[in-house]
Amino acid sequence: MRTLFLQAPSFDGFDGGAGARYQAKREIKSFWYPTWLAQPASLVEGSKLIDAPPHRLSFEDIIPEVKNRDLIIMHTSTPSFRSDVKTAEMIKAINPRAKIGFIGAKVAVEPDKSLAASRAVDFVARNEFDFTIKEIADGHDWAKVKGISYRNNNGVIVHNEDREILENMDSLPWVTPVYQRDLKIENYFIGYLKHPYVSFYTGRGCKSRCTFCLWPQTVGGHRYRVRSVEDVVAEVKWTKENFPQVKEIFFDDDTLTDNLPRVEEIAKSLGKLGVTWSCNAKANVPRKTLEVLKDNGLRLLLVGYESGNQQILVNIKKGMRIEVARQFTKDCHELGIVIHGTFILGLPGETQATIQETVQFARQINPHTIQVSLAAPYPGTFLYQQALENGWLLGADEDLISNDGTQIAPLNYPHLSHTEIFDSVADFYKKFYFRPTKIASIVREMVVSPEMMKRRLREGVEFFHFLRYRRETA
Repeated sequence: MRTLFLQAPSFDGFDGGAGARYQAKREIKSFWYPTWLAQPASLVEGSKLIDAPPHRLSFEDIIPEVKNRDLIIMHTSTPSFRSDVKTAEMIKAINPRAKIGFIGAKVAVEPDKSLAASRAVDFVARNEFDFTIKEIADGHDWAKVKGISYRNNNGVIVHNEDREILENMDSLPWVTPVYQRDLKIENYFIGYLKHPYVSFYTGRGCKSRCTFCLWPQTVGGHRYRVRSVEDVVAEVKWTKENFPQVKEIFFDDDTLTDNLPRVEEIAKSLGKLGVTWSCNAKANVPRKTLEVLKDNGLRLLLVGYESGNQQILVNIKKGMRIEVARQFTKDCHELGIVIHGTFILGLPGETQATIQETVQFARQINPHTIQVSLAAPYPGTFLYQQALENGWLLGADEDLISNDGTQIAPLNYPHLSHTEIFDSVADFYKKFYFRPTKIASIVREMVVSPEMMKRRLREGVEFFHFLRYRRETA
């Protein structure tokens, strides 16, 4: 089937890509790669991938493609679902013969609800969907395709048996050739990564049990299944040869450092290639491993600290001790490893006091840059079930963003309102960044690099617009 993989047009600046941990407009415009779409696209001969938001494409821009496709696979998420359904309905209006399938965590855990939302959605793929989509694109009888939910000829929703979890990760083709074929990589940028960057996965799943984290609880699972080191290094080498402009490779595994011997082996191979790379990490990597990684091209670790309060970390099953995180961060500073730290406000147990405790913790450990998010109870997560059982949800299940795509505070506690949680984000950023030492470090960075000066000035304008928006919507 002539197949189109689509990240639909959405809010201006909305990062809906599956690489995004939160699908929303950020305080600084950023775009992750649509890796979860590129993976099945790499399996389907003659397919095309359109990632509309980073390429600033409207629905009118994609009409010529959707008119001439037999099968259209759309990635969706809880925040973007309503908008994506409208896009599917507009596609059906101009190409009623096209079959439209949705993929993503939202439809994986809510297939009935997703199909009931609109008859424009012909099927949804549950769990890992790569080979599911290939079979449909190859024209297999839907009744025999594992891992889908669909309407039969009588309009009845049918749930086929689950597809087996993928064990041989090397059986998946690389995503980077799809990036080269269909994407303009200069349109993808993240504030803390060198530009341009490329990101992809070396494995799926995460052994941690964080109650809020979306992917392990919906699609990836809690067992870390990995590609061979040889396969990963080969794709890195291909990327280096075919994207000479790329300045950094980011490994988007939930926690690449879950397997210490493997990450050290990968690092040593990357060191021989002279590659600059970064990855997600838990704040418990031993100094000995950090030394190996740093000596072999590691530049930055993206670290989810979440909170500076130990009880909140226990509440969310983070499996992390504050003192361990402090020592890890100290080791990174001493070794010259840059840290982008992420924090979440509004998690169970949050109070005004714990918010300030987290702010002080962030200032003390002093990562180079930070991201402050609002606790988001995505369907399929333990946090979502907690929110339902305790009456913490402020609105409907899908209300995780505002009408313009900005993240909201959907949780409301008897002792801490959603408004207080929402307002604390801007306060957190100001207390962290508006310090003489932090301002001086940013200025030094800008003075050393004219390119960084241009970039930081742009981000500064976006950041102050974000703060103004917060004041106006408070």
